[in-house]
Amino acid sequence: MAYSTKKDSGNWIFLHSCCAPCSSAVLEQLKKYYHIILFFYNPNIMPAEEYEKRLAEQRRLASILDVELIEGEYDNTAFLKVVRGLESEPEKGRRCEACIRLRLEKTAKAAKTRGIDTFTTTLSVSPHKNAEMINKILVELSENALSEDFKKKDGYKRSLELSKEYGFYRQNYCGCVFEKNA
Repeated sequence: MAYSTKKDSGNWIFLHSCCAPCSSAVLEQLKKYYHIILFFYNPNIMPAEEYEKRLAEQRRLASILDVELIEGEYDNTAFLKVVRGLESEPEKGRRCEACIRLRLEKTAKAAKTRGIDTFTTTLSVSPHKNAEMINKILVELSENALSEDFKKKDGYKRSLELSKEYGFYRQNYCGCVFEKNA
């Protein structure tokens, strides 16, 4: 799905966010076309201290860019349940697919609850994530989902620049304890 209309037409998008560094460049792109509600739902992030660090940075980014932030429930038992048996899978494999599907299903429901048809995720800006797989899940969930590879056109590079500019905490793993311990 392409960016359909200009922002001044009242176009809204519900944006799942994994972290402030990844969100920064995606928000910069999407703010040209949409009114954005940012959704932080990441039950995969462990330990809880790491989750809180990332959430604090997400709050700071939302404040800097004047974007509404909705904080999803932090319940990593949901994550552990969907990845049971997939713990030894490599990054970009079936464990990632199950984790991403969990987060995007929750995003789709939260968007619908708020009357917003269009939603997407910042996850594809990372070179460590499979944009094709992410976009496949988005399309499966809704014909109104915006499937995009945000790392293209220097999206990831821009996220690095903005992270440096704002002094964001940059993590060295996606949040998944199984990836961190790999």
